[in-house]
Amino acid sequence: MIFSVDFKVRDYECDLQGIVNNGVYFNYLEHARHEFLLSKGVDFAALARDKVNLVVIRSEMNFKDSLKPGDEFYVQVEMQQQSKLKFIFIQKVIRKSDDKLMLDAIVTGTSVNERGRPFLCEEIQSLFSGN
Repeated sequence: MIFSVDFKVRDYECDLQGIVNNGVYFNYLEHARHEFLLSKGVDFAALARDKVNLVVIRSEMNFKDSLKPGDEFYVQVEMQQQSKLKFIFIQKVIRKSDDKLMLDAIVTGTSVNERGRPFLCEEIQSLFSGN
């Protein structure tokens, strides 16, 4: 099952060309990832309080077309384990009016302990083991 979050482009997210500024897409993707994790019972803030931080170590974005003010769209999120220490989010930004793919992305992450050492925390591991 693919998770998704609905959005609508706000005027201030656009640049002088009248399209969503490329940096704003990072915010859309991040918000969707956080909502996905919350839907799975993973509390990003609680982990941080416990000195476990989920961090992005790589982002790859392929821009296909530009969103404009007022466009309604959704961000899809899928998550896969990539290795013993890494996981990836496969994400897509899709415009609602025509179901057009506007951007696809792969965001690689890990969790780090209070010493900054990477590991796959129990809360994330449970997403892959079905617990």
